[in-house]
Amino acid sequence: MHQGAPAGGHDPYARDPYAPGPPDGHHDHAPRRRRRRRWPKVLGALLAALVLLIVGGYFYLDSRLKHEDVLADYPGRPADTPGTNWLIVGSDSREGLSRSDEKNLSTGHAAGRRTDSMMLLHYGSGGTSLVSLPRDSYLPIPGHGSNKLNAAFAFGGPKLLVQTVEQATGVHIDHYAEIGFGGFVGVVDAIGGVNICVKDAIKDPKAGLDLQPGCQNLDGKRALGYVRTRKFARADLERVEHQRQFFGALMKKATSPGVMLNPFASVPLAMNATSNFRVDNGDHLYDLVRMMWAMRGVTGGKGTTTTVPIGGTGSSPAAGSYITWNRTLAGQLFGALKQDQPIPAGAITK
Repeated sequence: MHQGAPAGGHDPYARDPYAPGPPDGHHDHAPRRRRRRRWPKVLGALLAALVLLIVGGYFYLDSRLKHEDVLADYPGRPADTPGTNWLIVGSDSREGLSRSDEKNLSTGHAAGRRTDSMMLLHYGSGGTSLVSLPRDSYLPIPGHGSNKLNAAFAFGGPKLLVQTVEQATGVHIDHYAEIGFGGFVGVVDAIGGVNICVKDAIKDPKAGLDLQPGCQNLDGKRALGYVRTRKFARADLERVEHQRQFFGALMKKATSPGVMLNPFASVPLAMNATSNFRVDNGDHLYDLVRMMWAMRGVTGGKGTTTTVPIGGTGSSPAAGSYITWNRTLAGQLFGALKQDQPIPAGAITK
């Protein structure tokens, strides 16, 4: 018996080896709390930041659009027609171009804005159609007698141009988009140019253009010359075909995964497009995106592309040489658009 042990040989403070407890060599401690997983919070924070970035980016880009009161009501304006109608205008505005830019792009120097191209885009349940409106079309211009269509823009800007187009076609215009020379070049260069198949050699010093036949990538400078040149036997009529061809190729590439998923292309494209497009006060970025997708589809074969049927030519002291529309076929074309129906085959020209 050990000294100091209680009678009977049992130490009441000795540990029962069979009692539950920590193994030998360990100390008694309160059980540790499991560390909570933090990745759900981190993921949530990242998603929230991404949403804020997207929403903020959208409103920032939308604020860069140039707005103008274009689609104003007036006595006798056609009532709203089914489907959606855009008037898309390429102007010869040199806004933002320096004198060296004007020389490099062969645009010359001119103040103000005039129209170089006009297209009517329609989409709805009856399909999608893109109709070129030749600038030399001889039409009544409210308050100014009859003259070439582009004179309406010179007389009263986009508001009078829209009114002239609505009165001549009976189609209610829902949206308006306009881009000038500088913006056009910036958009094309932002996506690395656009591939165009040129049928015949084109040489036009006034447009700074010297192209050989074949498919080739056009940068902003050469693309601008391609849609501006009138060095053809049919002058403006062939030019509008090139304009539709080019804008289709532009929209196809601009909305391709190679551009949309590449920040080095998509960000410059968004910045150039939003700062150079002029739209109606009621138009926003999402409207432009919808327009781009419709353009991409129709020029990619999912719709109809055509020029207003031409009836003849003429001239006048005020207007010079002009072209006239075939009233019967043009009536069929615009009548179909007003009803949101496919354009009759007989009214489609290339």
